[in-house]
This record gives sequence, structure tokens and C-alpha cells, in this order.
Amino acid sequence: MMTCLNLSAALRHHPPPCTSSFRRHHPPRPNQDRYLKITENSNKDSDYAAVLQGLCRGEKNLIKLKSQGITEKNDLLPEVKTILDEMIYSCYALDVDVVSKILGFCCELRDVDTVDYLMWRLKERDVKVLESVLWKVVVGFGGRGEIELMEFVLEKMELMGVRVDSVSGNAFVICYSVFGSLSEMEVAYGRLKRSRILIEEEAIRTMALAYIKEEKFYSLGKFVEDVGLGRKNVGNLLWDLLILSYAAKFKMKSMQREFVRMVESGFKPGVTTFNIRAMAFSKMMLFADLHLSIKHITHEGVVPDIVTYGCVVDAYLERRLAKNLDFVLNNMNGDSYVTLATDPLVFEAMGKVEFHSSSEALMEFSKKKNWTYKELIAVYLKKKFRRNQIFWNY
Repeated sequence: MMTCLNLSAALRHHPPPCTSSFRRHHPPRPNQDRYLKITENSNKDSDYAAVLQGLCRGEKNLIKLKSQGITEKNDLLPEVKTILDEMIYSCYALDVDVVSKILGFCCELRDVDTVDYLMWRLKERDVKVLESVLWKVVVGFGGRGEIELMEFVLEKMELMGVRVDSVSGNAFVICYSVFGSLSEMEVAYGRLKRSRILIEEEAIRTMALAYIKEEKFYSLGKFVEDVGLGRKNVGNLLWDLLILSYAAKFKMKSMQREFVRMVESGFKPGVTTFNIRAMAFSKMMLFADLHLSIKHITHEGVVPDIVTYGCVVDAYLERRLAKNLDFVLNNMNGDSYVTLATDPLVFEAMGKVEFHSSSEALMEFSKKKNWTYKELIAVYLKKKFRRNQIFWNY
């Protein structure tokens, strides 16, 4: 009796948007009071949402449910089906987050019958909600690397006639890029292309990282060209990756050719583009090209970062030309504070220059917060000078 009064009070504050005739056609189920007791104090529009969340919270909730005779997650399936029926046949708005957790919970248990049952019920109620739920489940499984479950849901989506949207399609590619092999990743990318879905920046980055880790730079270049170098919604990312695929193997002529193509195509090189070339020039000891690159940076108004300075410093110190450093550094603003604007994918492919890694360690453990390039270079030169000294013990 107390439960009914509380429910009536709750409905006065949040009246359901339905008519009395709807209630006559869909009377409450006999065990509805059991679940309403749990949600007496719920502030959500749907009292069932809190119940569904509670049933899928995992092992902690199973401890509480042992008193009711529920000891395994499989025992929750009848409860889930019953409560979801109440939710679907009621006049409350469906909570996409909650329903997606329920569907994901059932997919984890590999209960095909229950999954089919829930999907058909959702389709009867609202097709758009079903699409949103399935997309959310696919993205969730993909983010956790559960490839088999993700494939299972995608198969169900095809059987239900639900189209794959951009978010779930790119999540599918990202999952295989991170947790699958290169061949599986390429198959996933092919499926995305056949679906006429545009691959987004995050998926491009994860695929590029997978190629870089396996040192498949030729395949990286082919992939970037296949995506389309004319795309401008991802900035210079595609051109930078193409130039990086040649720079990592020190194919200098090909790298320079693609850089010229990039400029001719109307793209303005950024600090990442210049630093890819500067790192290659520095490691190959091509001082003339390195000087021209620094002048080009100044001419384009691009602000150099710690990687740019590191390429110059390391190249000169490698040839024992520390006294001539001012020849280049005078054209750069050494009094500016240290910044890092280079894409992390460059470090995955080519590593960090010694000046960069040494300065990062110094700034990390130093109490001083703001450093200028001149200060870091002075400390680095002093460190290199001491390293080259011979101390005699008498």
C-alpha cells in the first residue's frame, strides 16, 4: 500500500504523457510493484531506467541480489526481459544509454535469443532508438577491443536492416587497427569504403600508427594516397604522413618531390611538415638543405618548436661545429619559450632527436617552469662538454 502511495505521488510530479485508454490496453504486469519499490526515489523521467542500470552494474550488484536467489549473470536475463517489456510498453521515453547497456550485457552473455527478442521489441517501439542503441553498442565493444562481440552486433544490424553510420563504421576500423593484425585492419577499411562512409581523422591516425609500428612505410604511403590527398577537413595530416613515409626511410628525393606537390596543391606546410624534413636533413647531415628549411620556416611565418631547434643543435654538435651554432640560431627567436607542436606520429616513426629528449627530462624534473631555447641550449652544450672530458684519478 505504501508503494502505491509513493508511486501515485511520483506520477503527480511527473505525469506520464499518455491517455487512460493506453493504460487499459496495456495493464501493469503483476510483478511491477517489485521494481517500483527500487525506484521510488528516482529523479529520472523513466522509473525503469534506474532498475535497468542496477541490474547491469556487474559483480557488486550480484552480491546484493544473492538474497533474492540470483547468483549468476545468466539469472538476470529473465529480469532484464521483464523490465524492458515494462519500459517498452509504457509511455515513458526510452533511455538510449540504459538500453544500450542492457543490449551489451546480453551480447556479452552470447544469448542470441534474448538479443533478437530485445532488438525486435525495440524495432516495434522506435526504429530510431534501435539504431542509436546499436551504434552505441558497436562503439562500446570496439573501444574495449572486443572484436567478436562487435562483429556479432554488426551481423545483427545487417539482419535487422539497420544501416551502419559514420561513428560505428570508424569505430570498427579503429578497433581492428588497435587490436587486430594489419591484414584484418585493411579488410575492415575495405568494408568501410564499400559502405561509402568517409574515414575520419581518428581512424586515419590509428591506421597510420599501426603501419608505423610494423615499419610498413610503403603501405602507409599507399593508404594515404587511397584516402585522398585532396581532403582538407583533416588539415595537412595526409600530406604529412605521405612525406613521413619517405623521410623515415631517408628517401630524400621522393620526400622533396612530395613536399613540392603539397605546396603546388594549395596546402600550406605547418611545423610538423617542416620538422619531418628537418629531422631527415639533420640525421643525413645535409646542412645546406637544413639551412634552406629554416629560412623557409621563417618566410612562411611558421613558429619553430623544440624539435626544430633540436635538429639544428644535434646536427652541428655531431660535426663538432658548436661554435657555428649562432650562424643558424640568430635567424630563430631563441628568447621565446619552449613549445612542442609536432605531431606525435613523427616520433613513432623517426624517434626523438637527442636535444629534445634531454631537454624534456630536464624540464620534467626541474623546479623552473618556463624555459627559453637559449637556456636549454646552454645547459645542453655544457652537458655535452662535460661528457667529452677525460677525468684522471691520481
